[in-house]
Amino acid sequence: MGLTQDAPAAPARTSAFPEAAPAFVAHDRVAPDLTRPDVSVCIVNWNCVDLLRKCLASIYARSQGVSFETIVVDNGSSDGAADMVANEFAHVTLIRNRANLGFSAGNNQAASVADGRYLFFLNNDTELPGGTLKEFVTFADRNPGVGMVGPKLRGADGNLQISYRTKPTLAAMLHRVSLLRWTGLFRRAYYRYRRDTFEPEGTRSVEVLMGAAVFLPRSVFEQSGKWDERYRFGGEDLDLSTQVGRRHEVVYFSNIEILHYGRVSSRANVGFSAPNVAIGYVHYFRKAGVGPAALFVYKLLVTVDTPLQIAAKVTQATQRLVRGKTYKAKKSWLAARGLWHFMNRELIRFWRA
Repeated sequence: MGLTQDAPAAPARTSAFPEAAPAFVAHDRVAPDLTRPDVSVCIVNWNCVDLLRKCLASIYARSQGVSFETIVVDNGSSDGAADMVANEFAHVTLIRNRANLGFSAGNNQAASVADGRYLFFLNNDTELPGGTLKEFVTFADRNPGVGMVGPKLRGADGNLQISYRTKPTLAAMLHRVSLLRWTGLFRRAYYRYRRDTFEPEGTRSVEVLMGAAVFLPRSVFEQSGKWDERYRFGGEDLDLSTQVGRRHEVVYFSNIEILHYGRVSSRANVGFSAPNVAIGYVHYFRKAGVGPAALFVYKLLVTVDTPLQIAAKVTQATQRLVRGKTYKAKKSWLAARGLWHFMNRELIRFWRA
């Protein structure tokens, strides 16, 4: 296939994901239909009008080198985002939802009307350099056995962001429970998941790509079951990477670099994002084969721990404010708000997940 796998394949386990194919086998795809665009760029938006405007402007500011279309699904924004797209980017296909259907459902809506032979799912808080789509298409055409490709992500501060990870384990998530963190029992598992495995340079097979920007053939997307709509926000990139990875390589390609503001939209809508991330992990673990007893213990620990984390974040915010660290204090308050919303409005859904 022309690619070297730098990491061993993950061991098989009982799960709800489809069974793996015998091997990663390169195959010839059908010759491209020149009457259709090469790429369909699919963007889901909710209440991020300014970020979305920058994203769309970057796509069209410079030549992308291939034919493409852009589809925006607006999930019932109240900040005028849908009208902005209609007025300023009339060539973009716009789908208006009356309510927030979630990230996965919105992406599936976009894919359902897309005409491109490749689908590029892109966050609204990103910006593309010129020629980005051509680089993706060239790489994918040369490596037909690859199922999904993700780029290098760089923040607005100039720092590289973690652009791929290993699959999370229940042990890794238990380290986030403050009742257990002090013991250090799960520190190694957590840091392996979050940081230790990321190497920014090179091309390699990986387990999980960050959902900010993923590029894949339409046929692979459909064969893999599309985005699982039980994930409203958070965990869906774990799920899609796992499903695609059962039959195809999931590849990180550092030659392509994209600007990703990162967590700007999730922090702006923390009451929605924080609870759904917690629920998304439960969906993922259940689908990956974690037993009901282990999930019960995990849910119980998270439930008991949440009030403690709220108190800790409020205290931290107050201390930072007193010390004049306004920006960091704001981040602590946002974290406390997200936890409060989770505890008061979404705890039942968390337990039902």
